[in-house]
Amino acid sequence: MSVKTFLLPDLGEGLTEAELVRWMVAAGDTVAVDQPIAEVETAKSLVEIPSPFEGVVATLHGEAGQMMLVDKPFFSVNTGGEDEAPAQQPAEGAQTYLEEELAGTQVPEEEDEGSGNVLIGYGTGGAKTNTSRRRRPRAGITTASASSETTTVATKVINPLVRKLAKENSVDITQVTGTGPDGLVLRGDVEALIGQGSEAAAPSVQATAAPVAPAQAPAVAAQTTGEDSRTALPVASSQVLTGVRRTIANAMATSRREIPEATVWVDVDVTKLLKLRSKLKEAQGSAPSMLALISRFAIAGLARFPEMNSRIDTEADGGLRHTLFEGVNLGFAAQTERGLVVPNVREAHKLNAVELSAEFARLATLAREGKAGVRDLSGSTFTINNYGVFNVDGSAAIINYPEAAILGIGRVVEKPWVVNGKIKVRSICELTLGFDHRVCDGGTAAGFLRYVADAMTDPKAALAAL
Repeated sequence: MSVKTFLLPDLGEGLTEAELVRWMVAAGDTVAVDQPIAEVETAKSLVEIPSPFEGVVATLHGEAGQMMLVDKPFFSVNTGGEDEAPAQQPAEGAQTYLEEELAGTQVPEEEDEGSGNVLIGYGTGGAKTNTSRRRRPRAGITTASASSETTTVATKVINPLVRKLAKENSVDITQVTGTGPDGLVLRGDVEALIGQGSEAAAPSVQATAAPVAPAQAPAVAAQTTGEDSRTALPVASSQVLTGVRRTIANAMATSRREIPEATVWVDVDVTKLLKLRSKLKEAQGSAPSMLALISRFAIAGLARFPEMNSRIDTEADGGLRHTLFEGVNLGFAAQTERGLVVPNVREAHKLNAVELSAEFARLATLAREGKAGVRDLSGSTFTINNYGVFNVDGSAAIINYPEAAILGIGRVVEKPWVVNGKIKVRSICELTLGFDHRVCDGGTAAGFLRYVADAMTDPKAALAAL
Protein backbone atom coordinates (compact mmCIF):
# COMPACT_ATOMS: atom_id res chain seq x y z
CA MET A 1 0.00 0.00 0.00
CA SER A 2 1.00 3.68 -0.36
CA VAL A 3 0.26 5.77 2.72
CA LYS A 4 0.35 9.51 2.26
CA THR A 5 0.47 11.74 5.31
CA PHE A 6 -0.96 15.25 5.28
CA LEU A 7 0.73 17.81 7.54
CA LEU A 8 -1.42 20.45 9.16
CA PRO A 9 -0.93 23.60 7.04
CA ASP A 10 -0.52 27.14 8.26
CA LEU A 11 -3.95 28.01 6.76
CA GLY A 12 -2.56 31.41 5.81
CA GLU A 13 -3.00 32.94 9.28
CA GLY A 14 0.60 32.83 10.48
CA LEU A 15 -0.39 30.72 13.49
CA THR A 16 1.51 27.78 14.90
CA GLU A 17 -1.35 25.59 16.07
CA ALA A 18 -5.05 24.87 15.79
CA GLU A 19 -7.48 23.06 18.04
CA LEU A 20 -9.02 19.93 16.56
CA VAL A 21 -12.77 20.38 17.02
CA ARG A 22 -13.96 17.16 15.39
CA TRP A 23 -13.12 14.56 12.81
CA MET A 24 -15.63 14.27 9.99
CA VAL A 25 -14.30 10.84 9.00
CA ALA A 26 -12.99 7.77 10.83
CA ALA A 27 -10.15 5.35 10.22
CA GLY A 28 -11.20 2.96 7.48
CA ASP A 29 -13.52 5.44 5.76
CA THR A 30 -13.13 6.07 2.04
CA VAL A 31 -12.46 9.71 1.19
CA ALA A 32 -12.42 11.68 -2.06
CA VAL A 33 -10.30 14.63 -3.08
CA ASP A 34 -11.55 17.89 -1.51
CA GLN A 35 -13.86 16.03 0.88
CA PRO A 36 -13.93 17.77 4.30
CA ILE A 37 -12.25 15.50 6.79
CA ALA A 38 -11.90 17.64 9.93
CA GLU A 39 -12.93 20.87 11.54
CA VAL A 40 -10.30 22.89 13.40
CA GLU A 41 -10.49 26.09 15.38
CA THR A 42 -7.79 28.68 14.92
CA ALA A 43 -7.42 31.92 16.80
CA LYS A 44 -9.62 33.51 14.14
CA SER A 45 -12.28 31.09 12.99
CA LEU A 46 -13.51 27.57 12.45
CA VAL A 47 -11.96 25.98 9.37
CA GLU A 48 -12.87 22.81 7.51
CA ILE A 49 -9.81 20.92 6.28
CA PRO A 50 -10.37 19.15 2.94
CA SER A 51 -8.48 16.06 1.87
CA PRO A 52 -5.95 16.39 -0.96
CA PHE A 53 -6.00 12.59 -1.37
CA GLU A 54 -8.38 9.91 -2.54
CA GLY A 55 -8.28 6.60 -0.72
CA VAL A 56 -8.93 5.01 2.66
CA VAL A 57 -8.20 6.83 5.92
CA ALA A 58 -5.31 5.01 7.60
CA THR A 59 -4.55 7.17 10.65
CA LEU A 60 -6.01 10.20 12.36
CA HIS A 61 -3.15 11.84 14.22
CA GLY A 62 -5.15 13.49 16.98
CA GLU A 63 -8.31 13.57 19.05
CA ALA A 64 -11.07 16.14 19.44
CA GLY A 65 -9.99 18.91 21.80
CA GLN A 66 -6.31 18.40 21.11
CA MET A 67 -4.02 21.20 19.96
CA MET A 68 -2.48 20.23 16.62
CA LEU A 69 0.79 21.80 15.57
CA VAL A 70 1.42 23.26 12.12
CA ASP A 71 3.81 21.18 9.98
CA LYS A 72 3.04 18.03 11.99
CA PRO A 73 1.13 14.92 10.78
CA PHE A 74 -2.61 15.53 10.68
CA PHE A 75 -4.02 12.47 8.94
CA SER A 76 -2.82 9.65 6.69
CA VAL A 77 -4.57 8.06 3.73
CA ASN A 78 -3.89 4.73 2.03
CA THR A 79 -4.03 5.55 -1.68
CA GLY A 80 -3.11 2.06 -2.85
CA GLY A 81 0.10 0.91 -4.51
CA GLU A 82 3.07 -1.14 -3.36
CA ASP A 83 3.86 -1.76 0.30
CA GLU A 84 6.55 0.41 1.83
CA ALA A 85 7.31 1.68 5.30
CA PRO A 86 5.61 4.95 6.18
CA ALA A 87 7.79 8.04 5.99
CA GLN A 88 8.72 9.57 9.31
CA GLN A 89 9.85 13.01 8.18
CA PRO A 90 8.42 15.57 5.75
CA ALA A 91 9.74 15.21 2.23
CA GLU A 92 12.37 17.80 1.41
CA GLY A 93 11.16 20.59 -0.82
CA ALA A 94 7.56 20.32 0.35
CA GLN A 95 5.94 23.76 0.32
CA THR A 96 3.91 25.55 2.98
CA TYR A 97 0.58 27.29 2.72
CA LEU A 98 2.38 30.57 3.27
CA GLU A 99 4.06 29.95 -0.10
CA GLU A 100 0.66 30.10 -1.79
CA GLU A 101 -0.52 26.95 -0.12
CA LEU A 102 1.60 24.32 -1.80
CA ALA A 103 0.24 25.17 -5.21
CA GLY A 104 2.15 24.08 -8.33
CA THR A 105 5.67 24.74 -7.12
CA GLN A 106 8.81 23.87 -9.02
CA VAL A 107 10.97 20.99 -7.97
CA PRO A 108 14.43 22.13 -6.73
CA GLU A 109 17.13 22.36 -9.36
CA GLU A 110 19.15 19.60 -7.69
CA GLU A 111 18.41 16.16 -9.05
CA ASP A 112 16.24 15.18 -6.11
CA GLU A 113 14.25 12.01 -6.43
CA GLY A 114 10.61 13.12 -6.64
CA SER A 115 7.55 11.14 -5.80
CA GLY A 116 6.32 11.18 -9.37
CA ASN A 117 2.80 11.80 -8.07
CA VAL A 118 1.22 15.20 -8.54
CA LEU A 119 -1.66 15.61 -6.11
CA ILE A 120 -4.50 18.01 -6.60
CA GLY A 121 -3.42 21.19 -4.87
CA TYR A 122 0.17 20.04 -4.31
CA GLY A 123 3.40 19.77 -6.24
CA THR A 124 5.71 16.78 -6.11
CA GLY A 125 8.29 17.04 -3.38
CA GLY A 126 11.81 15.72 -3.56
CA ALA A 127 12.72 12.79 -1.30
CA LYS A 128 16.45 12.63 -1.77
CA THR A 129 18.29 12.39 1.50
CA ASN A 130 21.87 11.52 0.59
CA THR A 131 22.88 14.94 -0.62
CA SER A 132 25.16 17.17 1.37
CA ARG A 133 23.11 20.20 0.43
CA ARG A 134 20.12 19.78 2.69
CA ARG A 135 17.21 22.15 2.94
CA ARG A 136 15.04 22.77 5.95
CA PRO A 137 11.93 20.56 5.80
CA ARG A 138 8.76 22.58 5.36
CA ALA A 139 5.08 21.91 5.70
CA GLY A 140 3.29 19.82 3.13
CA ILE A 141 2.81 16.17 2.44
CA THR A 142 4.87 13.11 3.22
CA THR A 143 4.43 9.93 1.24
CA ALA A 144 5.28 6.36 2.03
CA SER A 145 6.05 5.40 -1.56
CA ALA A 146 8.32 7.09 -4.04
CA SER A 147 8.98 6.68 -7.74
CA SER A 148 12.36 6.80 -9.41
CA GLU A 149 11.00 9.23 -11.98
CA THR A 150 12.42 12.75 -11.92
CA THR A 151 9.93 15.57 -12.44
CA THR A 152 11.15 18.99 -13.53
CA VAL A 153 8.03 21.10 -13.15
CA ALA A 154 4.86 20.23 -11.24
CA THR A 155 1.48 20.52 -12.87
CA LYS A 156 -0.08 23.96 -12.42
CA VAL A 157 -2.70 23.04 -9.85
CA ILE A 158 -4.22 24.69 -6.81
CA ASN A 159 -4.74 23.60 -3.24
CA PRO A 160 -8.05 22.33 -1.84
CA LEU A 161 -8.76 25.51 0.12
CA VAL A 162 -8.44 27.65 -3.01
CA ARG A 163 -10.59 25.17 -4.91
CA LYS A 164 -13.16 25.32 -2.12
CA LEU A 165 -13.14 29.14 -2.17
CA ALA A 166 -13.81 29.11 -5.91
CA LYS A 167 -16.57 26.51 -5.59
CA GLU A 168 -18.37 28.35 -2.79
CA ASN A 169 -18.41 31.53 -4.88
CA SER A 170 -19.38 29.83 -8.16
CA VAL A 171 -16.07 30.62 -9.82
CA ASP A 172 -15.02 28.29 -12.64
CA ILE A 173 -11.45 27.56 -11.63
CA THR A 174 -10.51 26.55 -15.17
CA GLN A 175 -11.27 30.08 -16.32
CA VAL A 176 -9.11 31.82 -13.72
CA THR A 177 -5.95 33.46 -15.05
CA GLY A 178 -3.12 32.70 -12.66
CA THR A 179 -0.73 35.46 -11.61
CA GLY A 180 1.73 33.14 -9.90
CA PRO A 181 4.88 31.67 -11.39
CA ASP A 182 4.21 30.17 -14.84
CA GLY A 183 0.53 31.05 -14.61
CA LEU A 184 -0.05 29.42 -11.25
CA VAL A 185 -3.53 30.14 -9.86
CA LEU A 186 -3.28 31.76 -6.44
CA ARG A 187 -5.88 32.46 -3.80
CA GLY A 188 -5.73 36.16 -4.64
CA ASP A 189 -6.69 35.42 -8.23
CA VAL A 190 -9.91 33.80 -7.05
CA GLU A 191 -10.62 36.54 -4.52
CA ALA A 192 -10.16 39.16 -7.23
CA LEU A 193 -12.97 37.59 -9.24
CA ILE A 194 -15.38 37.60 -6.33
CA GLY A 195 -14.77 41.20 -5.43
CA GLN A 196 -12.60 40.66 -2.41
CA GLY A 197 -9.39 42.02 -3.82
CA SER A 198 -6.24 40.28 -4.91
CA GLU A 199 -4.40 40.17 -1.66
CA ALA A 200 -5.28 38.65 1.67
CA ALA A 201 -4.68 41.16 4.42
CA ALA A 202 -2.38 40.30 7.28
CA PRO A 203 -4.07 39.91 10.66
CA SER A 204 -4.20 43.16 12.63
CA VAL A 205 -3.48 41.30 15.81
CA GLN A 206 -1.58 38.05 15.81
CA ALA A 207 -1.55 35.71 18.71
CA THR A 208 1.78 35.68 20.48
CA ALA A 209 3.28 32.25 20.04
CA ALA A 210 3.60 30.49 23.35
CA PRO A 211 5.34 27.21 24.18
CA VAL A 212 3.01 24.36 23.43
CA ALA A 213 2.95 20.68 24.22
CA PRO A 214 3.66 18.09 21.53
CA ALA A 215 0.74 17.46 19.21
CA GLN A 216 0.34 13.94 20.53
CA ALA A 217 -0.59 15.24 24.00
CA PRO A 218 -3.59 17.38 24.96
CA ALA A 219 -2.59 21.03 25.18
CA VAL A 220 -5.26 22.02 27.67
CA ALA A 221 -4.48 20.74 31.11
CA ALA A 222 -7.60 21.08 33.25
CA GLN A 223 -7.29 21.10 37.01
CA THR A 224 -10.54 20.33 38.77
CA THR A 225 -9.35 19.27 42.21
CA GLY A 226 -6.87 20.40 44.80
CA GLU A 227 -6.25 23.60 46.69
CA ASP A 228 -5.01 26.91 45.33
CA SER A 229 -1.64 27.74 46.87
CA ARG A 230 -2.29 31.50 46.91
CA THR A 231 -5.80 31.63 48.36
CA ALA A 232 -6.03 28.24 50.08
CA LEU A 233 -9.44 27.81 48.41
CA PRO A 234 -10.48 24.64 46.54
CA VAL A 235 -9.92 24.90 42.79
CA ALA A 236 -13.18 24.60 40.84
CA SER A 237 -11.51 24.65 37.42
CA SER A 238 -8.20 25.69 35.88
CA GLN A 239 -7.09 25.47 32.27
CA VAL A 240 -4.66 27.06 29.84
CA LEU A 241 -6.21 29.65 27.54
CA THR A 242 -6.37 28.48 23.93
CA GLY A 243 -7.82 29.50 20.60
CA VAL A 244 -9.89 32.67 20.44
CA ARG A 245 -9.77 33.17 24.21
CA ARG A 246 -5.98 33.29 24.17
CA THR A 247 -5.95 35.59 21.15
CA ILE A 248 -8.30 38.00 22.92
CA ALA A 249 -6.16 37.94 26.05
CA ASN A 250 -2.97 38.64 24.08
CA ALA A 251 -4.62 41.42 22.06
CA MET A 252 -6.00 43.17 25.14
CA ALA A 253 -2.68 42.94 26.96
CA THR A 254 -0.80 44.27 23.93
CA SER A 255 -3.19 47.20 23.59
CA ARG A 256 -2.88 48.20 27.23
CA ARG A 257 0.88 47.77 27.17
CA GLU A 258 1.61 49.62 23.92
CA ILE A 259 -1.02 52.36 23.73
CA PRO A 260 -1.18 55.36 26.11
CA GLU A 261 -4.95 55.49 26.06
CA ALA A 262 -7.24 58.33 27.06
CA THR A 263 -11.05 58.43 27.13
CA VAL A 264 -13.66 61.11 26.51
CA TRP A 265 -17.43 60.68 26.60
CA VAL A 266 -20.68 62.58 26.13
CA ASP A 267 -24.42 62.00 26.55
CA VAL A 268 -26.35 62.37 23.28
CA ASP A 269 -30.00 63.11 22.61
CA VAL A 270 -30.95 60.61 19.89
CA THR A 271 -34.70 61.30 19.90
CA LYS A 272 -34.68 62.77 16.39
CA LEU A 273 -32.50 59.95 15.08
CA LEU A 274 -34.93 57.33 16.36
CA LYS A 275 -37.87 59.20 14.80
CA LEU A 276 -36.04 59.49 11.48
CA ARG A 277 -35.36 55.76 11.44
CA SER A 278 -39.01 55.00 12.26
CA LYS A 279 -40.16 57.19 9.36
CA LEU A 280 -37.75 55.46 6.99
CA LYS A 281 -39.07 52.09 8.09
CA GLU A 282 -42.70 53.18 7.60
CA ALA A 283 -42.00 54.62 4.16
CA GLN A 284 -39.68 51.91 2.81
CA GLY A 285 -40.61 48.86 4.83
CA SER A 286 -37.12 48.66 6.28
CA ALA A 287 -34.45 50.95 7.63
CA PRO A 288 -30.73 50.87 8.39
CA SER A 289 -29.81 49.75 11.88
CA MET A 290 -28.90 52.33 14.50
CA LEU A 291 -25.36 50.99 14.40
CA ALA A 292 -25.20 51.62 10.66
CA LEU A 293 -26.52 55.17 10.96
CA ILE A 294 -24.10 56.06 13.74
CA SER A 295 -21.26 54.39 11.84
CA ARG A 296 -22.02 56.55 8.81
CA PHE A 297 -21.68 59.64 10.95
CA ALA A 298 -18.47 58.29 12.45
CA ILE A 299 -16.98 57.66 9.00
CA ALA A 300 -17.77 61.25 8.03
CA GLY A 301 -16.14 62.37 11.26
CA LEU A 302 -12.98 60.39 10.48
CA ALA A 303 -12.63 62.33 7.23
CA ARG A 304 -12.60 65.54 9.28
CA PHE A 305 -10.40 64.18 12.05
CA PRO A 306 -8.08 61.71 10.25
CA GLU A 307 -5.90 61.21 13.33
CA MET A 308 -8.61 58.94 14.68
CA ASN A 309 -8.20 56.74 11.61
CA SER A 310 -4.50 56.09 11.89
CA ARG A 311 -1.83 53.88 13.44
CA ILE A 312 1.46 54.18 15.32
CA ASP A 313 4.21 51.72 14.41
CA THR A 314 7.55 51.29 16.17
CA GLU A 315 10.56 51.39 13.85
CA ALA A 316 13.55 49.08 14.17
CA ASP A 317 15.56 51.90 15.74
CA GLY A 318 12.84 52.59 18.30
CA GLY A 319 11.37 55.55 16.43
CA LEU A 320 7.62 55.96 16.01
CA ARG A 321 5.95 56.13 12.60
CA HIS A 322 2.47 57.69 12.34
CA THR A 323 0.42 56.40 9.41
CA LEU A 324 -2.87 57.97 8.31
CA PHE A 325 -5.20 56.22 5.87
CA GLU A 326 -7.22 57.32 2.89
CA GLY A 327 -10.46 55.49 3.45
CA VAL A 328 -11.85 53.47 6.34
CA ASN A 329 -11.91 49.77 7.10
CA LEU A 330 -14.54 49.73 9.83
CA GLY A 331 -14.33 47.06 12.51
CA PHE A 332 -17.24 46.33 14.82
CA ALA A 333 -17.21 44.23 17.95
CA ALA A 334 -19.32 41.07 17.80
CA GLN A 335 -19.91 38.72 20.71
CA THR A 336 -19.98 35.04 19.73
CA GLU A 337 -20.03 31.73 21.56
CA ARG A 338 -16.31 31.49 20.83
CA GLY A 339 -15.60 34.92 22.31
CA LEU A 340 -15.29 38.52 21.16
CA VAL A 341 -14.27 39.05 17.54
CA VAL A 342 -14.00 42.14 15.36
CA PRO A 343 -15.36 41.64 11.83
CA ASN A 344 -14.19 44.26 9.39
CA VAL A 345 -16.19 46.13 6.74
CA ARG A 346 -13.59 46.95 4.13
CA GLU A 347 -13.77 50.33 2.39
CA ALA A 348 -16.71 51.29 4.56
CA HIS A 349 -16.35 54.91 3.42
CA LYS A 350 -17.79 53.84 0.05
CA LEU A 351 -20.99 52.46 1.57
CA ASN A 352 -24.19 54.23 2.55
CA ALA A 353 -26.11 53.42 5.72
CA VAL A 354 -28.28 50.76 4.04
CA GLU A 355 -25.22 48.99 2.63
CA LEU A 356 -23.40 49.23 5.96
CA SER A 357 -26.38 47.69 7.73
CA ALA A 358 -26.37 44.77 5.30
CA GLU A 359 -22.63 44.21 5.72
CA PHE A 360 -22.91 44.30 9.52
CA ALA A 361 -25.61 41.63 9.38
CA ARG A 362 -23.69 39.45 6.93
CA LEU A 363 -20.38 39.58 8.80
CA ALA A 364 -22.01 39.14 12.21
CA THR A 365 -23.70 35.97 10.95
CA LEU A 366 -20.42 34.61 9.60
CA ALA A 367 -18.68 35.39 12.88
CA ARG A 368 -21.32 33.73 15.05
CA GLU A 369 -21.28 30.64 12.84
CA GLY A 370 -17.49 30.54 13.04
CA LYS A 371 -17.19 30.88 9.26
CA ALA A 372 -15.56 34.31 9.05
CA GLY A 373 -12.19 34.18 7.33
CA VAL A 374 -8.98 36.03 8.06
CA ARG A 375 -9.90 38.79 5.63
CA ASP A 376 -13.22 39.25 7.41
CA LEU A 377 -11.58 39.56 10.83
CA SER A 378 -8.52 41.68 10.14
CA GLY A 379 -7.30 44.90 8.60
CA SER A 380 -9.65 47.37 10.31
CA THR A 381 -8.47 50.96 10.83
CA PHE A 382 -11.17 52.10 13.28
CA THR A 383 -13.57 50.12 15.48
CA ILE A 384 -17.05 50.81 16.78
CA ASN A 385 -18.45 48.88 19.76
CA ASN A 386 -22.16 48.77 20.52
CA TYR A 387 -22.11 47.57 24.12
CA GLY A 388 -25.60 49.00 24.58
CA VAL A 389 -26.92 45.60 23.50
CA PHE A 390 -25.77 44.37 26.93
CA ASN A 391 -28.02 46.97 28.58
CA VAL A 392 -25.18 49.12 29.93
CA ASP A 393 -24.70 52.87 29.63
CA GLY A 394 -20.98 53.14 29.05
CA SER A 395 -17.62 51.41 28.96
CA ALA A 396 -13.96 52.39 28.80
CA ALA A 397 -13.37 50.10 25.83
CA ILE A 398 -9.89 48.83 25.04
CA ILE A 399 -8.54 50.00 21.68
CA ASN A 400 -8.30 47.30 19.02
CA TYR A 401 -4.50 47.30 18.63
CA PRO A 402 -2.83 48.69 16.53
CA GLU A 403 -5.64 51.13 15.74
CA ALA A 404 -5.71 54.64 17.22
CA ALA A 405 -9.27 54.82 18.52
CA ILE A 406 -12.48 52.99 19.35
CA LEU A 407 -16.00 54.46 19.57
CA GLY A 408 -18.40 52.95 22.10
CA ILE A 409 -22.20 53.21 22.05
CA GLY A 410 -24.24 52.71 25.20
CA ARG A 411 -27.90 51.78 25.57
CA VAL A 412 -30.67 54.25 24.71
CA VAL A 413 -32.75 55.21 27.75
CA GLU A 414 -35.43 57.81 28.37
CA LYS A 415 -34.32 60.61 30.69
CA PRO A 416 -35.46 64.09 31.67
CA TRP A 417 -33.61 66.51 29.38
CA VAL A 418 -33.59 70.26 29.03
CA VAL A 419 -34.75 71.32 25.55
CA ASN A 420 -35.09 75.05 24.80
CA GLY A 421 -35.32 75.83 28.50
CA LYS A 422 -37.94 73.18 29.20
CA ILE A 423 -37.61 69.74 30.78
CA LYS A 424 -38.77 66.99 28.44
CA VAL A 425 -38.44 63.23 28.27
CA ARG A 426 -35.82 62.41 25.64
CA SER A 427 -34.01 59.31 24.39
CA ILE A 428 -30.42 59.55 25.61
CA CYS A 429 -27.37 57.53 24.62
CA GLU A 430 -23.81 57.75 25.92
CA LEU A 431 -20.93 57.86 23.44
CA THR A 432 -17.41 56.96 24.59
CA LEU A 433 -14.20 57.47 22.64
CA GLY A 434 -10.97 55.76 23.63
CA PHE A 435 -7.99 57.12 21.71
CA ASP A 436 -4.22 56.82 21.46
CA HIS A 437 -2.86 60.02 22.98
CA ARG A 438 0.23 59.75 20.79
CA VAL A 439 -1.70 60.51 17.60
CA CYS A 440 -3.42 63.64 18.85
CA ASP A 441 -4.29 65.80 21.83
CA GLY A 442 -7.61 65.85 23.66
CA GLY A 443 -9.01 68.68 21.55
CA THR A 444 -8.90 66.61 18.37
CA ALA A 445 -10.51 63.61 20.04
CA ALA A 446 -13.21 65.79 21.58
CA GLY A 447 -13.82 67.43 18.19
CA PHE A 448 -14.42 64.05 16.57
CA LEU A 449 -16.70 62.88 19.35
CA ARG A 450 -18.63 66.14 19.29
CA TYR A 451 -19.11 65.90 15.52
CA VAL A 452 -20.62 62.40 15.80
CA ALA A 453 -22.79 63.43 18.75
CA ASP A 454 -24.12 66.50 16.95
CA ALA A 455 -24.93 64.39 13.88
CA MET A 456 -26.88 61.97 16.04
CA THR A 457 -28.74 64.84 17.70
CA ASP A 458 -29.73 66.48 14.40
CA PRO A 459 -29.45 63.74 11.76
CA LYS A 460 -31.28 65.60 8.99
CA ALA A 461 -28.78 68.45 9.08
CA ALA A 462 -25.90 66.00 9.20
CA LEU A 463 -27.17 63.94 6.27
CA ALA A 464 -27.71 67.08 4.22
CA ALA A 465 -24.05 67.97 4.71
CA LEU A 466 -22.71 64.49 3.83
